[in-house]
Amino acid sequence: MPEDLQPRTVRATAAGDWPGTDPLEANRAVRGELGGAHLPFLPSLPARGPGSDAVGRTLGVLVDLPFDLQPHGWRLVQRPGRDQRRAESALSSDINALGDIAGAEEQPAQRLRLHLHGPLSLAAGTHLHRGERVLVDHGARRELYESLAAGVGNLVRRVSAVAQGAEILLQFDEPEADVVLTGRVPTASGYRTLRAVDRREATEAWDLVTASAVAAGATGTVVAPGPGDVAIDAARTSAASALSLAVHRISDRRWEDLAEDIEAGRRLELAVVDPGAPLPQVTALVESALAGWQRVGLPVRALGALTVTTLPGLEARSQGDAVRLLARLVQVADALEQVRAEG
Repeated sequence: MPEDLQPRTVRATAAGDWPGTDPLEANRAVRGELGGAHLPFLPSLPARGPGSDAVGRTLGVLVDLPFDLQPHGWRLVQRPGRDQRRAESALSSDINALGDIAGAEEQPAQRLRLHLHGPLSLAAGTHLHRGERVLVDHGARRELYESLAAGVGNLVRRVSAVAQGAEILLQFDEPEADVVLTGRVPTASGYRTLRAVDRREATEAWDLVTASAVAAGATGTVVAPGPGDVAIDAARTSAASALSLAVHRISDRRWEDLAEDIEAGRRLELAVVDPGAPLPQVTALVESALAGWQRVGLPVRALGALTVTTLPGLEARSQGDAVRLLARLVQVADALEQVRAEG
C-alpha cells in the first residue's frame, strides 16, 4: 500500500482568507479551532486593503521584482515604492502575529498551511509597465516564476522560524489557471484575448515553486487549479503533493482520475463548504465528500488522504460565522475519520 494510503487522520482546514484586520485575533481564532490533528493556516486579511489582497500579498514575497498599484491593477516597476512596502509590512505583521500566538501555546500545532496565488494567476493578475499583463511576454513570465520561487523559499524559512517546529504545507491558488491555459484572458484593450499558455509551461512553473518550497523545508505543496478540465488535467501532471478541488464540480470521470492519484499517494483537499451559502448540516457535508469516493470504489481506509476545506470567501463573513464554519468542518473531518477508523 502506498505510504499516503496508510491509516492517517482526516483533516480540516480552510481556504486561507479571514474577516477583520487584526492578525493576532485571526491567528488565535484559526489555531483555536484547527488545533490537534487538523491543519491551521496563516490567515490573510483582505479587509486591510491593497497589499493584503491575493495578488498583492503574493507580490510581497517576490525577490528582486519591484511593484506598485495602479488604477488598472498591480504592476511591475523599476524600483520599490509605498505600495510594495505596504504589502511587505502586512505579511511581516501576519508572520509576527503567528509567532506570538504559537510561542504562547502549551502544545503548538504540529502543522501549518500557507497560501499564495500560483504563478499562472499571478501572471494574469500583474501588469507590465506599459499596461499589458505579464502573460503577454514569455520572458517576463519566466522572470516572475523564478522570482516567486525564490520568494516562496524565503517565506517557508521565515514562517518555519516562528512556527514552533510545525510542518509547513504551501498552497498555490490558481483561480485563473483555466482561462490562462485556454486563451481566454482579455488584452488590455479588451478587444482580443491573449494567447494560451502551454500546459507544459504551467506544469514547469508549479514544479519550480514546489521544488523551492520543499528545498526550504516544506513538507509539500497543494495546487488549487479552480474550475475547468484543462487546468485540472495540467495540475494532475505537476509535482504537487495534493490537489484542492470543489466537491460539487467533480464529475464521475474526474473522480476516476482522482482515485488513481490517491492510490499513487497524492492527497486530496475537498472544498465541501461555500462560505457564501447557508451552512449545511454535518451529515450532508459528510455525504457530499463520501459520494464520489464510494462511487469509484476507493476504500474507506484511504480517507486518511483527505482534507476537507472551504472555497474562498470567509473574508466576507463575520468573525463569529467564520469560527462556526471552521468548527463545522472539524465535525465533518471527525465524522469522516470515524468512518475511516471503522472501515
